[in-house]
Amino acid sequence: MNLKQDLHANEIADHIGYSVYHFCRVFSMVQGVPLMDFVRKKRLNQARRELLLGRKVIDIAFEYGFETASGFSKAFRKEFGYSPTVYIAKINNFSTTQSASSTGEFQMNPMIMRKPAFKVAGYGIRTNIASGYIKDIAAYWDTYIGENLENKMYTQLNPPAHGEVGICIPSSDDGNIIYLFGVIVEDYAKVTPDMMTWEVPEAQYAVFTTPPVDNMDSASSYDADPLSTAVKATWKYIFEEWFPSSDYAYDESKLDFEFYDERCHGLIGAVMDIYVPIK
Repeated sequence: MNLKQDLHANEIADHIGYSVYHFCRVFSMVQGVPLMDFVRKKRLNQARRELLLGRKVIDIAFEYGFETASGFSKAFRKEFGYSPTVYIAKINNFSTTQSASSTGEFQMNPMIMRKPAFKVAGYGIRTNIASGYIKDIAAYWDTYIGENLENKMYTQLNPPAHGEVGICIPSSDDGNIIYLFGVIVEDYAKVTPDMMTWEVPEAQYAVFTTPPVDNMDSASSYDADPLSTAVKATWKYIFEEWFPSSDYAYDESKLDFEFYDERCHGLIGAVMDIYVPIK
């Protein structure tokens, strides 16, 4: 089936060799969905894979039979529970051949909870989703580690508890974002001019804990960190497996974030949490 062509039920039925009425009736009985709904789902699934190739949303929308980017985004959100932009932002650093099963046999049953609003202060960068922001964030991490910003942040802010928050904050409708890595603070009284701040609104979350990994043999670089690999695999699992099978949708009016505390620093069984806003 060529999903990029202007397909109609009568053309598909004719290709198979049945009448439209008979083919559509049998197809619906076997597949459990109407024929053209099935075609639409196949188109959206294929389009979702192509979003990872760095192509423009508008080009993919036209190629798969949608008249506008907004129409494509609406259909995409209805099918998957989140927008193309959210999907790109969370899984853009995966190849199309990687499997979400890289989370292994570990059962990822999230805890559903409501978390009050909280304040974050720390360091970060401004970048754009469409302009290789993954590379920008990787470069930022080199700076963060090289300048020992973590120690500086804890010394200056003296937060009430240990734990870092990694959060991407949309700053415009054209893909500009702020990536902030900071700590939870009671107020901004100790914040210095070189720091960034943000107040995360109250939200209901699905909280995922990554599969435990061992850091005994890991290299010192961020990219070689097995916990980083587990985090990426967990994001992929959340969007490609958990959301489609759950009763929840991603709440784009809120913010997701990663939370790193003492559990991620051990050499054995290191884990961290991913908070995904849901509705």
